[in-house]
Amino acid sequence: MKVYISNNAVELGISAGLRAAELIKKTIQDKGFANIILATGTSQFETIQQLIRDPEIAWDRVQMFHLDEYIGLPITHEASFRRYLNERFISLVPSLKIGHLINGELDPEKECHRLGELILQNPIDVALVGIGENGHLAFNDPPANFVTEKPYIVVDLDEACRLQQMGEGWFAQLSDVPKQAISMSIQQIMKSEYIVCSVPDERKSQAVSDCLTKGISNMFPASILQNHDKVDLYLDTNSASRLPANDQ
Repeated sequence: MKVYISNNAVELGISAGLRAAELIKKTIQDKGFANIILATGTSQFETIQQLIRDPEIAWDRVQMFHLDEYIGLPITHEASFRRYLNERFISLVPSLKIGHLINGELDPEKECHRLGELILQNPIDVALVGIGENGHLAFNDPPANFVTEKPYIVVDLDEACRLQQMGEGWFAQLSDVPKQAISMSIQQIMKSEYIVCSVPDERKSQAVSDCLTKGISNMFPASILQNHDKVDLYLDTNSASRLPANDQ
């Protein structure tokens, strides 16, 4: 794992987006195509904006998967990750070959199976991910399932995760936040050839510290990234503020 610390969230997003673009272009050059994962949420705003600003990415050779979606939330809801990706990415790169979106309004187990079959046929080259305030990776809250090989799974969202979603302004009150979601599994994320992880803001600092300094544990789900040898972790001075001085 390589760790990069920027002065602020904007610089972090630019750096992470540049790295992701570099990896996508290299993969297309080497293989003729690229399969990618996009994360959502406020932590990804700048990274995705930088990515789509690159005029040299051959989007018609790119398939996109995404990490997670609430169960039962309509696409019209402000917090829908399908809506997020449609508005912030897919509509801005109309030449994209295809975007495989999670539909949380369908039968969850059938949707997991459908997406699982697709991603097994299209191994991921570049994954863009983040880390939650509770250390989650995708919606794999602690204690995360580090064992299952299923690509997509139904997960229960813990209170810390749901409070984060409310705190970021996606929901008016805690009772509005769904209690379950479809999430890409930990093992599926770890199968990605390259991982670019963007984690801005002081509110993520404890999770960053736990996941980098307390050993690999399903109680700190993103700590599993230490086992992947091609991870670029982008922090800002705020999210890195609880790391030991020699780790910065």
